[in-house]
Amino acid sequence: MKFSNKVLLTLYKRLLVAYGPQNWWPAGSPFEVVVGAVLTQNTAWVNVEKAIDNLKSKNYLSLTAITNLQHAQLAAAIRPSGFFNIKAKRLSNLCVWITEQGGMGALTIRPTGQLREQLLNIHGIGPETADDILLYAFNRPVFVIDAYTRRLFTKLGLITGNEAYEILRLEIESKLEQDHQMYNEYHALIVRHAKEKCSLGQDCRHCEVEAPIFG
Repeated sequence: MKFSNKVLLTLYKRLLVAYGPQNWWPAGSPFEVVVGAVLTQNTAWVNVEKAIDNLKSKNYLSLTAITNLQHAQLAAAIRPSGFFNIKAKRLSNLCVWITEQGGMGALTIRPTGQLREQLLNIHGIGPETADDILLYAFNRPVFVIDAYTRRLFTKLGLITGNEAYEILRLEIESKLEQDHQMYNEYHALIVRHAKEKCSLGQDCRHCEVEAPIFG
């Protein structure tokens, strides 16, 4: 891996200049972030929005409501997100656990490492989902590694693309200040850049972002 503070900050500044602040994660509450983090597994965000709108319209978007829902009710509500039976089980498991821990407020005071380990012990919650929750719902300085991040860093020659999630996350975090706001914006910008099509046209920003970076 070829990370350095200079390289990572240079890329961050390029992304910020190219796209501006992203104001991500789009949610009305930390709990809505938690729900979205589960629903966004293996699907596009537009489908997550449809599922969350369904939950809102049925007054299901609360910790108490989801915890008490029958599986069939929850699965039907989140159907637009895909893999709805699996996600209903995962979301229910997560909500039951949060309830048992005393609710969202009780989790805000737990150390990041402890909370991350506990989230990873919940069936269906992998590193990316756990880190989404930590960063966007609890404002913890955890750098999210997703397919978009790997794709961009590989294209820039900073990684091979085969690095283990935890090794890559810790290496990046070791080169940056522990700043959850920057991590939030950085990840959101990477996602935005990845979703932009490289058109070689006037509005294309790929060349200015992906020019070689020398550390």
